[in-house]
Amino acid sequence: MARIASESLIERLVEWGVDTVFGLPGDGINGIMEGLRRHRDRVRFVLVHHEEAAAFMATGYAKATGRIGVCLATSGPGGIHLLNGLYDAKLDHVPVLAITGMQETSVLGTGYQQEVHLDRLFADVAEYNMMITNPAQLPSLVDQAVRTAYARRGVSHLTLPNDIQVAEADADPYKHVAPVRLPQTAPVYLQSSGIPRQEDVEWAAEVLNRAERPAMLVGQGALHARQEVLAVAEALGAPVVKTLPGKAVIPDDSPYTTGGIGLLGTRPSEELMEEADVLFMVGTNFPYSKFLPEPGKVRVVQFEAEPTRAGARIATDVPVVCDAKEGLAALLPLLSRRDDTAHLAKYQRMTAEWRADMDALENPERDPIAPQYPVSILDELAADDAIMTCDSGTVATWAARHWTVRGGREFYLSGTLASMANGLPYAIAMQHAFPGRQVIAYVGDGGFSMLMAEFLTAVQQRLPIKVIVNNNNSLGQILWEQMVLGYPEHGVRYAEPEADFSAWARSCGGFGAKVTKADDVGLTIGQALAHDGPALVDVDVNPNEPPLPAKVSYEQAKNFAQAFLKGQPHRAAIATTLFKDRIQRMGD
Repeated sequence: MARIASESLIERLVEWGVDTVFGLPGDGINGIMEGLRRHRDRVRFVLVHHEEAAAFMATGYAKATGRIGVCLATSGPGGIHLLNGLYDAKLDHVPVLAITGMQETSVLGTGYQQEVHLDRLFADVAEYNMMITNPAQLPSLVDQAVRTAYARRGVSHLTLPNDIQVAEADADPYKHVAPVRLPQTAPVYLQSSGIPRQEDVEWAAEVLNRAERPAMLVGQGALHARQEVLAVAEALGAPVVKTLPGKAVIPDDSPYTTGGIGLLGTRPSEELMEEADVLFMVGTNFPYSKFLPEPGKVRVVQFEAEPTRAGARIATDVPVVCDAKEGLAALLPLLSRRDDTAHLAKYQRMTAEWRADMDALENPERDPIAPQYPVSILDELAADDAIMTCDSGTVATWAARHWTVRGGREFYLSGTLASMANGLPYAIAMQHAFPGRQVIAYVGDGGFSMLMAEFLTAVQQRLPIKVIVNNNNSLGQILWEQMVLGYPEHGVRYAEPEADFSAWARSCGGFGAKVTKADDVGLTIGQALAHDGPALVDVDVNPNEPPLPAKVSYEQAKNFAQAFLKGQPHRAAIATTLFKDRIQRMGD
């Protein structure tokens, strides 16, 4: 049996440490599927139900492991479906390789069926983007694609025409004058040292040592640097604010953190951004600059791995290009330990008050069920090394404020892209990567319904993921965004009948339970977590619970009131919910 070019592709991926490919077959990749079949003892192919899920799985795999995620789709519509998940990888800076099919080279340009030039379509999303036109290009271009994905922390794309996929692996049909030179060295995992220049570290230390009211802002680029972040925070006496993708950098119960920032953040974090005289940004390119200190009123030190992102959000006095862990380790010996802890103590008191306010909203007596309550139960019952994946929407607010990172817990969501539907595919990929850990997808009804077929994937592959659906029968985040703009809600609540996703879970062969009363939340989530296979709990929550920002601005309050005056259809229920929230935060 002749060795085909697709085998060369798969074999080179194996040399790069790839052991899993997420995808959906089609006639445009039958040759690649044959390459995978011939090497099925070396690479696991995870069959999904939608290509978008495959791309999300590759992205989630890369986020959780630090290794390149690989997804595979057929030509035309299959490749098109990958794009949303690939943009998630691009915007959150994780290495992903997308492999797609293409029509035979002899018919390209003729308007053949499903002829979509995916290399052109992927031009914006991909850092490296190439159509293979000669088997001799493999494995050299695989090396280029993987190296680029790692080095630039983004997406690479290779598309292979059908005839190239099944050609003999060593064929060079064009008899080139300059023959392709195959790589002479085996690939190695690409990880730059990230060590900063000494003069830059000394410059950063000088600014930080002069700070009277320092603040640290840490993001996902510092997820591997927990001990270094805590050590620097202790030396500076600096409160630490965490971006949502960086929620797991340090524990939520750490005495150094004030919690999150932005619309889903905390009041202490917002006030710290207003008061700080020096801001130390580590591993973050936080995009919402309106939540950062006013330019000119604070000095900024930034540790950033990518030179083009240093200083992109706020005027930066000391931009240092380095890996977060390497940079903090080099900085720590140069810091003058702060004896005056009054600044830190002030924010510790404020954070304790904020947490008490949030705890008060986790009320089991509310009917309909307050959405804060189920996630608080999940937080209480989940393992200390659990991985939570989260969809975009109001669920992100409840997770940000009521899911506690402690021990070895991790937290992942679609950060900069803020896509819906990522939570379930992420969970499947991470359960593949960490079969011994508890993996929980905390999702909304809107996001879950988009890719709910992947729960069947989890059952078919015997993956014990747990799915908790925060079901408000609406697109809750958009509802509140409409009102904050001053408009009555429109087109954001689903009609009757309301979805019962637990029935779908049971029909797939998994555990499925519907919860409509708060009294049943704890027992049912406990049963789901204890189940030895895939489990789903669909919880009906109050659709009129607003995900309020930590500090409501005058403009937001005015627009909210205008939405009521213009005819907000559920204003009575919303007003009642707001009143109950206010009473409970006062101590009920």
